[in-house]
Amino acid sequence: MGSGQVTDWQGKHVTVAGLGVSGIPAAKVLHARGAAVTVVNDGDDARAREQAAELEALGITVRLGDGATLPEGTELVVTTPGWKPDKPLFAAAREAGLEIWGDVELAWRLRGPDAAPWLAVTGTNGKTTTVQMLASILKAAGLRTAAVGNIGVSLLDVVLGDEQYDVLAVELSSYQLHWAPSLRAHSAAVLNLAPDHLDWHGSMEAYAADKGRIYEGNRVACVYNAADKATEDLVREADVEEGCRAIGFTLGTPGPSQLGVVDGILVDRAFVENRQKNAQELAEVSDVNPPAPHNIANALAAAALARAFGVPAAAVRDGLRNFTPDAHRIAHVADVDGVAYVDDSKATNTHAAEASLAAYGSIVWIAGGLAKGATFDELVAKSAERLRGAVLIGKDRALIREALARHAPEVPVVDLDRTDTGAMLAAVQEAGRLAEAGDTVLLAPACASMDMFANYNKRGDAFAEAVRELGS
Repeated sequence: MGSGQVTDWQGKHVTVAGLGVSGIPAAKVLHARGAAVTVVNDGDDARAREQAAELEALGITVRLGDGATLPEGTELVVTTPGWKPDKPLFAAAREAGLEIWGDVELAWRLRGPDAAPWLAVTGTNGKTTTVQMLASILKAAGLRTAAVGNIGVSLLDVVLGDEQYDVLAVELSSYQLHWAPSLRAHSAAVLNLAPDHLDWHGSMEAYAADKGRIYEGNRVACVYNAADKATEDLVREADVEEGCRAIGFTLGTPGPSQLGVVDGILVDRAFVENRQKNAQELAEVSDVNPPAPHNIANALAAAALARAFGVPAAAVRDGLRNFTPDAHRIAHVADVDGVAYVDDSKATNTHAAEASLAAYGSIVWIAGGLAKGATFDELVAKSAERLRGAVLIGKDRALIREALARHAPEVPVVDLDRTDTGAMLAAVQEAGRLAEAGDTVLLAPACASMDMFANYNKRGDAFAEAVRELGS
């Protein structure tokens, strides 16, 4: 099928792997273009049967309870991102010499000839915030844009919709990049790399390689994190278009071809005349909301991509000022008796929690939940001097308790052995007891939430509700 646009789908036998948020739209889109579509799905529950009935009413074949066998006559496989690369179906497809596309690849191939270029962002943490900042900056420059991709806005819908865009701010997960071999962004950023989803990718090397695919064929800029050498290594390994530049971002003073911070000002020494001598002021640190170190890094990455697209400095400032972060991302809930209560329930892994803990000087830390195979020694060792106390909740809290005993034995720890609805209120009350005026009580769990809550949003809501109760 090559790597270009596919124009004739008539009668082409396509197997879609998996129902769900990207499988169903992919099946409908391909069917509407005349392809003979078969959807295969491992599960055969009530929800799957309901979804299957909807697709079968359109004339799409659905096979429930068998996602392992490749349907006869398949010419292409389109998969939902969550399916692991080691599935038997994919082995059969590779043996038959077939291509396997994800939903992002499909969207890329279905774009029209005058489609908007993509400014793409990936990384272990900070993707959504950076993409939203980028979209805010592009809008401030008067460009028609949207934040799309892994952020919950389907790229298929955007690419095939009626709305015209000048440029798209695209969040991509490692899963999506794995299945997107022909994607070629205008410019792209890898924000950071830390162990995550290793059960899916099989190894850190494979995970990093999939992230690095975002740089393939970049035209203008490959943006990397100067503090994270692994991201720079990925730029070195990438096969880019002639003239594409490596652009670093740093929280320190930037060198030539970098963006950084000087005396509380975000500055650009990459997209300026005579970058050996000159720097362009973009915004003040106080324009970034919240101005925590890792969020300033997000802002610099967003600014670098916007500048690569030719956006003026004033739009960077205005876009950052206009930006409001999503809930549960270092959100200040309230001050009670001189203690600040901050909700960063979105910190669901150790890397995110480390960034969160680095933003405050004296912390009572509420942590715990589902560890997803993570270890906590490095996180605790790096953050020990900031901790005034810790309150541990959730299924895998013992792992954090043991790391605290090893690396911060003098920090008082409250171990809450309860998972009922009142557990978060108890945690907040215990944290308030440990905190003194000037401290920050920080919910940065470093774990997933599903042992006690439906998702990290519900966990953050419970924290905010408990803080309000404490204040009243």
